[in-house]
Amino acid sequence: MSSGRIDRYERTNRSFWDADADAYQAAHAETLRGRTWGVWDVAEDDVGAIGAVAGLDVLELGCGAAQWAIALAADGGRVVALDQSRAQLAHARDAVASSGLPVTLVCASAVSTPFTDRSFDLVMCDHGAMSFCDPYATVPEVARLLRPDGRLVFSQATPWYYLTWDEARERVSRRLHRPYFGIRAFDSGEGTVDFQLGYGEWIRLFGTHGFVVDDLVELRAPRHARTTFGDFDARWARRWPAEQIWKVRLATRI
Repeated sequence: MSSGRIDRYERTNRSFWDADADAYQAAHAETLRGRTWGVWDVAEDDVGAIGAVAGLDVLELGCGAAQWAIALAADGGRVVALDQSRAQLAHARDAVASSGLPVTLVCASAVSTPFTDRSFDLVMCDHGAMSFCDPYATVPEVARLLRPDGRLVFSQATPWYYLTWDEARERVSRRLHRPYFGIRAFDSGEGTVDFQLGYGEWIRLFGTHGFVVDDLVELRAPRHARTTFGDFDARWARRWPAEQIWKVRLATRI
């Protein structure tokens, strides 16, 4: 997971997900169920990151097969699910049709969406576009899309997951392998470019675009946790957070 270039990352990520969508959905179907967070399948009812969505306009960024979007529509949200991968959206189209729920699917980049200003009350993703797009592009775009007091809620891997990744062993370790300061883009080693910031930099970026932080939930692997995502180590994630959920709110316009 060496530091990578930021330019052209969207083309790289789109190509990866178009090629990998079928295998990804088949491999992780038991984990990707909607209303559960991250690789450990932590229930939203236990986390309380999203809350009630009935009557809200909701956007999922990087929806994959739209499992979350379908679950939120079932809870009464007016949901739009966006992804830049047509192959992932093919899975989403089938899933939405099977559900019978009114989820609108959109093929577009999360950094330049086709929606008008102040279209949504909630923007969310679970290891979606907020992990695979430059935060310096996504955060201002989300600020444009949200109504006053609207919320952005998203999960991603933590900085510690990237900083302790041992490239030789292809796993997380108990040692730091790269510097914390200046982190931004990482070559995942699997074909994607992933993005991450230090905590202070995230907070400053949120503040610049009118967000206040409501909470940062550091997910801990449950006891006897299992996952279909082989890059994650349950024993490691019992001691250190491998995933986190940011909950921020658009308090003002700048």
